[in-house]
Amino acid sequence: MLYELFIGLRYTRAKRRNHFISFISLISMLGIALGVAALIVVLSVMNGFQQELRARILGVASHVLVTGPDNSLAGWEAVTERVKREPDVVAAAPYINAQGMLANEANVRGAIVRGVVPQMEDQVADIGKHMLTGSLGELRAGEFGIVLGSELARALRVGPGDRVTLIAPQGLVTPAGLVPRLKQFRVVGLFEVGMFEYDSGLALVNLEDAQRLYQMGQNVSGVRLKLEDLFKSRDVAASLYRNLGPDIYVSDWTRSHANFFRAVQIEKNVMFIILTLIVAVAAFNIVATLVMVVTDKQSDIAILRTLGASPGSIMGVFVVQGALIGVIGTVLGVILGVLLAVNIDVVVPFLERLLNVQFLSKEVYYISELPSDLQRRDVLTIALVSLVLAFLATLYPSWRASRVRPAEALRYE
Repeated sequence: MLYELFIGLRYTRAKRRNHFISFISLISMLGIALGVAALIVVLSVMNGFQQELRARILGVASHVLVTGPDNSLAGWEAVTERVKREPDVVAAAPYINAQGMLANEANVRGAIVRGVVPQMEDQVADIGKHMLTGSLGELRAGEFGIVLGSELARALRVGPGDRVTLIAPQGLVTPAGLVPRLKQFRVVGLFEVGMFEYDSGLALVNLEDAQRLYQMGQNVSGVRLKLEDLFKSRDVAASLYRNLGPDIYVSDWTRSHANFFRAVQIEKNVMFIILTLIVAVAAFNIVATLVMVVTDKQSDIAILRTLGASPGSIMGVFVVQGALIGVIGTVLGVILGVLLAVNIDVVVPFLERLLNVQFLSKEVYYISELPSDLQRRDVLTIALVSLVLAFLATLYPSWRASRVRPAEALRYE
């Protein structure tokens, strides 16, 4: 064993004459551990929120959209067969996207009306998994059934079996003037995906019923795609754009929801920087600890120098001592942070019962439980940053120790 490592470990284990130095060392170690644990838990929870929101948004939206000019795509069957040849495409389904106004007596709400083929829609979206009542299979052509979001149904004060009037913006020209197109639909189901935007503003009808109401003939608005790996959406969209021709527009979820996911990522980065400052403050407490140790051990340093130890060796002794505080603190923090992040679904309910509070009320937040997604890359990054900060904090005190002059240190011994 190198003698620098041996002496550094010996200094760390030895009982100090100055207990205040030991206290500061312990505080530095615990500060690093708490900072690392907080970073791991917070980033894991933010990863969980990001994953949950992405799942909820893409459960209603789609990975890739293929549309035609002016929101009209002819020959969607051929387009569907073509896009299914892409190796990463799992399923494809046509859709009609239009605006409408839903009315029930005095209750009126604007909504996005989506025409779908129920059997194909279940393959590209998860709305069928979030049905409160009824099913998408009840949207049969010619029967004019409609499935509403739970908040939209609540605003209209309707339930399964009730009728609502759908008013389309396209009108009929008559001798009396322009008359809006309207049709009564029967509510056959309600869904709740947990995103207010969809629960309060989306209505599903059968594709053929939407074609009749909006006078689209055999055309649709476009084709929605589901991919095996949603993170390949840009590559798939670029490939389809090259192969489908100039009259076809292709977009993916990273563009349609770019601002939202970018905001979440920026928030995660900012939280990482802020919480890293906690680790930095704890790590730089090591500076104070080592400066006092160097002052306390000046005579020992002088004896080592007279025995032939080089300034670099003296510096190595105190780097080992300070780095050991950082390593122990980081390891404890990683263990604590991983345990909390993995068991967040147990810890949070326990704290809620203990404090008699509810952190995420179901009446206010659509995500009422703290999700956690522990990622190995985040843990390794946090541990590495903590170790680097602890190492940097040892440099100045170690350099001061290497500059101690033996004659001056031993003058009064």
